[in-house]
Amino acid sequence: MTTATPATPTAARRSADELRALAAEGARELGPDATASQVAAWAARTFPGTLAVACSMQDAVLPAIVADHAPGVDVLFLDTGYHFAETYGARDQVAHELDVRIVDVRPRLSVAEQDAEYGPRLHDRDPAACCRMRKVEPLRAALGGYEAWVTGVRRDEGPTRADTPLVTFDEQFGLVKVNPLAAWTFDEVMEYAADHRVPVNLLLSDGYPSIGCEPCTQRVEAGADPRSGRWSGFAKTECGLHQ
Repeated sequence: MTTATPATPTAARRSADELRALAAEGARELGPDATASQVAAWAARTFPGTLAVACSMQDAVLPAIVADHAPGVDVLFLDTGYHFAETYGARDQVAHELDVRIVDVRPRLSVAEQDAEYGPRLHDRDPAACCRMRKVEPLRAALGGYEAWVTGVRRDEGPTRADTPLVTFDEQFGLVKVNPLAAWTFDEVMEYAADHRVPVNLLLSDGYPSIGCEPCTQRVEAGADPRSGRWSGFAKTECGLHQ
């Protein structure tokens, strides 16, 4: 089932200091070599009712692993209004096949409203502003009631992500950030998806190893930086969610 607004978590949210301490405790308990399943189990155990998974619908490996330990977990999908048709197809497949609750997180302004207020194709002129309004600000609002969010960030995705920890406190959003797949490679993600029949975005087999909004994503040549197809022509390498 999909819904336009995040669910209200079932438990009271702990303070930032408490969450910061839990993140440090989790990092110590798990150590640097914990498996993705062990990290997901820790997150489900530590944050019952206040855990969310962020998923771009590039693949559903992350929500599948978390749902093994937290059935029915909220999966936040940033519906920017600019996604490929294949990305929306992957979202619908995940909602149908996995034991998760898809939450469509939408910006305050529709694409048409943003065009009217800031001019058409803002992403071509100021992609940072577009990402802020269509990704960062909506996610910040959606995460307000949760204590932890789980992301699919991997160290092999590029230099800006090379030091990604398994568990940390996210100062930007004020909650615990869990990265179970940090040590995985792209090939390992694809192998897991194939072995466990997990939905994947069809664009992954069409030259798109990193999939974002359609106007800002291009195919990548074999062997190139997987994120080199994002915001081509700009120095920008991140949308702002994982700064």
